[in-house]
Amino acid sequence: MFREFDINESNLEEQKERVLQTIRDNEKKIEELLGIEEKTYNNFITPYQLMHEKLGFYFSPVSHLNSVKNSKKTQDIYSSLLPVLTEYYAKLGQNEELYKAVKEIYQEEKSSLNKERKKVLTDLILEFELSGVGLEEKKQKEIKEIMISLSDLQNRFAQNLLDATNAYEMFIEDEEELRDFPKSDLESAKVKKEGKNLYRFTLQQPSYIAYMTYGKNRENREKLYKAYVTRAPENEKILEEILDLRYKKASLLGFSNYAQLSLAKKMAKDPKTIINFLKELAKKSRKQALKEFEELRDFAKEKGFDGELKPFDLSYYSEKLKKEKYSVNDEDYMPYFEKNRVVNGLFEFVKKLFKIEFKKITALVWDEKVLTYELYKDGDLIGRLYLDLEAREDKRGGAWMDEWVTHHINERREKIFPIAYIVANFAPSSEDSPSLLRPNDVETLFHEAGHALHHLLSKVEESFVSGINGVEWDAVEFPSQFLENFAYEESVLQMFAHHHKTGELLPKEMIKKLKISKNFQSALAMLRQIEFALFDMLIHLKRYNAKEVQNILNETREEIAVIKPPKYNKFQWGFAHIFAGGYAAGYYSYKWAEVLSADAFYMFVENGIFNDEIAESFYSEILTKGGSRKAMESFVSFKGEEPDIEALLKVSGIE
Repeated sequence: MFREFDINESNLEEQKERVLQTIRDNEKKIEELLGIEEKTYNNFITPYQLMHEKLGFYFSPVSHLNSVKNSKKTQDIYSSLLPVLTEYYAKLGQNEELYKAVKEIYQEEKSSLNKERKKVLTDLILEFELSGVGLEEKKQKEIKEIMISLSDLQNRFAQNLLDATNAYEMFIEDEEELRDFPKSDLESAKVKKEGKNLYRFTLQQPSYIAYMTYGKNRENREKLYKAYVTRAPENEKILEEILDLRYKKASLLGFSNYAQLSLAKKMAKDPKTIINFLKELAKKSRKQALKEFEELRDFAKEKGFDGELKPFDLSYYSEKLKKEKYSVNDEDYMPYFEKNRVVNGLFEFVKKLFKIEFKKITALVWDEKVLTYELYKDGDLIGRLYLDLEAREDKRGGAWMDEWVTHHINERREKIFPIAYIVANFAPSSEDSPSLLRPNDVETLFHEAGHALHHLLSKVEESFVSGINGVEWDAVEFPSQFLENFAYEESVLQMFAHHHKTGELLPKEMIKKLKISKNFQSALAMLRQIEFALFDMLIHLKRYNAKEVQNILNETREEIAVIKPPKYNKFQWGFAHIFAGGYAAGYYSYKWAEVLSADAFYMFVENGIFNDEIAESFYSEILTKGGSRKAMESFVSFKGEEPDIEALLKVSGIE
């Protein structure tokens, strides 16, 4: 029923050939489709979608392995396929015969088509127009070359970042310096080097965060911080080239800047709306953010710190302040958040909320620690989920959800079940110690599970608008942020927060403190995200070189940030979301979608978390609809009205 994940280094070459052969087959198939005299949705659009579903089916494992089992071979094969795929899609996007056929089918059948099929066609028409169809041949060729160059540059940006992250290590011998560390973090850091027992810290997320949070030695904190914020200096030249090519592409397509091109497929329709939205949020958050910083500065002074607080001091003193203010620190909670128990509790919560059942199965996987589950609704199989949650040195940093197969109906009218991956970088387990999660890790897992449910619960039959496909980019975070909001609710925590040794349930007092502390320094966090989002939008408004990009970052920090980073901080070198991912002129999407998610969350809070009627509405109007209609239409169908920005401030504890 499901194709097993049997792709590995030994057969990657064969998988590459499958991708290349599928491209060749698709090119022949397109000629056949264009030769059909009376083109219809059924004989033209349906096979067109299915052949691209097949191409994604073969390419997804290659891309996935390059992220989770990165090696010279995965890099080489992935990098060799990127230009071929990019050229293929660029050529398709500029095929005037295809464009004409899609438009004709839309005109002929729009009165009889269902909403899903109409959305497929209108999305396709827009895609063609944004790819340069109808432009003169010289401009089309230039756009195609730009797209190929961009895919290569973005891949190099990501690889440089991964290589730089893996290349750095800092060794500590003095155990007194590590006295405040959670035992699990110390165990993970312990190594033998030249006959000595040492502790190794890297730029991998669990290791980096642990030292910045608990490392007593300020010089070493700055050393590690500086290494982190100056990773991959070669990316400065690459980001300049990326911005230049994006600007050129937008100009060739008739847009005044890349931001406007990016927004052509989003909910927000112009850069000014977004800039005003972000600045309004900043204005509403600033007063509280200043209070939060003053509180931290005064606390550090009380603890004997005599100097100016720098970014590499924040996690260290914030953790201590949080502990003193709420009697909350990560170390106290981690024993209650053993990875497998948290996963099972998450699934129990989803089952109670949406009546979805997860069954653990044995399947072929790319690493022995990967877990595999099949999903059932009302006793019927609906999809498969892979979880790869522990940090490894051959894995890209961060956390994400990605899809392998989309829910759709094939040419024989058979249901094809969706498959998704959730990837994270939580503390690795060993024979002696399990993987214990920080509270923030629990939120991350819930967040990525929200993305996965959006993909896996789709009932849409057309693959181009099923699951997360076809969802406006600034709405795609909505289900993930929505689910994340439940992570600290008492009735949810009781499902999994048991001590990994004693089985004791997380005490109610600790749950209360955790929930109260959830919005600790939330205004500072809000301003940090606004800073990134505003910077992203501003650098895509004109044609800028690397020096100008730095100036814009400095000006944005001056306007938004409460805590100014040191001049050596080159955040932009590591901003993979916009220079190696899909968030270019779209990073604001996190905050934009958070308005939707906060408003939806309060529907549950005010009416009971396990309210079957509201949960069923969210399931049927949001999760099962995928991208088959506009996100705002889905939201209004769920709530009955448009979202309110005040809900975001409320859920963040900002008054």
